[in-house]
Amino acid sequence: MPARSGPDTSMVAAARDGDQAALDRLVADSLPLVYNIVGRALNGHNDTDDVVQETLIRMVRGLPGLRDIDAYRSWLVAIAVRQVRDHEAEKRTAQHRRTDLDTATEVADPASDFAGVTILQLGLTDQRREVAEATRWLDPDDRALLSLWWLEETGELGRADLASSLGISAKHAAVRVQRMKEQIEVAQTVVRCLNAPAQCGELRGMFLGWDGVPSPLWRKRFARHIRGCTNCGRRTQGMVPLERLLLGLPLVAVPAGFVVSKLLAPVAIKATAVAAKSVWAPLTAAAGVAAVATGAFVLQPWTTTEPPKPIAVPPPAVVVTETPSAKSSPKPKPSPSPSKKPSPKPSPKPSKTVQPPPPPPAPASAKKGVGVWPMNGVSTSLAKSGARWYYTWASHQNGVQTPRNVEFVPMIWGADSVTPEQLSAAKKAGPYLLSFNEPDLAGQANMTVERALELWPQLQKAGKVLGSPGVAFGGDTPGGWLDRFMKGAKANGYRVDFVTLHWYGGDFRAAAATQQLKSYLQNVYQRYKKPIWLTEYALIDFSNGSKYASDAEQAAFLAASSKMLASLPYVQRYAWFGLPAKEAEPNSGLFTEDGAATRAGRAFQRAR
Repeated sequence: MPARSGPDTSMVAAARDGDQAALDRLVADSLPLVYNIVGRALNGHNDTDDVVQETLIRMVRGLPGLRDIDAYRSWLVAIAVRQVRDHEAEKRTAQHRRTDLDTATEVADPASDFAGVTILQLGLTDQRREVAEATRWLDPDDRALLSLWWLEETGELGRADLASSLGISAKHAAVRVQRMKEQIEVAQTVVRCLNAPAQCGELRGMFLGWDGVPSPLWRKRFARHIRGCTNCGRRTQGMVPLERLLLGLPLVAVPAGFVVSKLLAPVAIKATAVAAKSVWAPLTAAAGVAAVATGAFVLQPWTTTEPPKPIAVPPPAVVVTETPSAKSSPKPKPSPSPSKKPSPKPSPKPSKTVQPPPPPPAPASAKKGVGVWPMNGVSTSLAKSGARWYYTWASHQNGVQTPRNVEFVPMIWGADSVTPEQLSAAKKAGPYLLSFNEPDLAGQANMTVERALELWPQLQKAGKVLGSPGVAFGGDTPGGWLDRFMKGAKANGYRVDFVTLHWYGGDFRAAAATQQLKSYLQNVYQRYKKPIWLTEYALIDFSNGSKYASDAEQAAFLAASSKMLASLPYVQRYAWFGLPAKEAEPNSGLFTEDGAATRAGRAFQRAR
């Protein structure tokens, strides 16, 4: 078996005894193990980072009381499993209380799907890939066990670690693991048959009732057919045992920029083994792929018998993790009242209380994006906008220099863009791929549904989280362009990870337009039950030419709609149309060529 990753006992002992540098390294070295346990147990749910953070917080708080440093790994895993269970229990309770469509169903980001992340990061092929995909079909109650068993088979955990983490005997653990393995093996046969280039007619007919989402119910239905089908049964021959397939696989890497932000809060921990009695208080703990910020914990003397209190820590001088809001948020205007300005002369008496500086604005939502085309100073304006992502209607950045902490998302615009060169460029640009731009309009991609479906397998091979063609309108219309495409994709077993929409409002009243947009998004989600990306939207009336709302009307609508979009869990991203603005012409742009924000641009900057 390969050597286990993570901290050794000497590091654990030093951290437990109050060594600041050792504690920093311990958090960093423990993060990959915790991330893999939680990520696979929650299947990359949006709350994965929160559960990882809470696990590490509890580890740091409980470390001084750890008696057996050899048991650190099992102890840490048990904390992670407990946090996963608590999260699932809280989620079930919250769902029972929710009835509104906007909050009833929480949609996970397809790029966070842990099976897909595993396949992409580790470059799995053939049967290893099938096993990773098969984990999507497990019962939810088995996901925590899956996360531990996967690490056991890859050499990161022992059976004793697995059993103790679940609080059961080794014999009981063996029974549970065997049952789960049987489910994975069955699911692997389902994955193999569904991915086969030539499926039997009966299996293809079953697609008509399937929503395309792996589930235990459909695993059982597909498996029942496979067991009784001679054609499908032949495809299940020659399967390698699971243990051999997983042997030696490394951990999935922690995403770059992963931040343990909750450790910024003061935490008081009594270091029981330090003779002078001390308490740790985290300053910052920004954990990335392999490091926690240097000086994350400071050791303060504690010589009284009173319980330790949280230590007031001044803001760090060095910004560990830069957010777009730190760069792009507009500076606050000076107060019109001179009495609010600080006195230039020093006060003769020291103040008894020091007012802390105002907190920085909350970082912009990862949902917020913008469509970008060339103009002077476009890269600078993009950085100032506060957008977290952008696209250029192309597979490349089109001359834009991507600012730090901003993501470029490529697009395959139309049929002529489906070339090896453009697909290769898109594949290198990240996990997402947008597809055909307004194929339902003659002046845009102008494609039939049949042609789009014919080209779709080539887009799937790019290995991306793939969005549907972005229709100009009618995404919720039965028998419309998008509806026919989605039905065709389902019938052919094609993958569509999220639905892409455009929307333009001819009613320039902010409240009315926001409600109209919300209703459209609700109707589309009810029809397809998939995450939604709104990649173009603004107030433009196309009923008789192109009539734009005023800058004030655009700004009011942008402010209201961004709040609405941020509240809808099934809307994963939105992009305003667009970044460039022409001063002399009516438009919906955010920034002029001299870098000045329009009124709508300032509203976009404030959107959170």
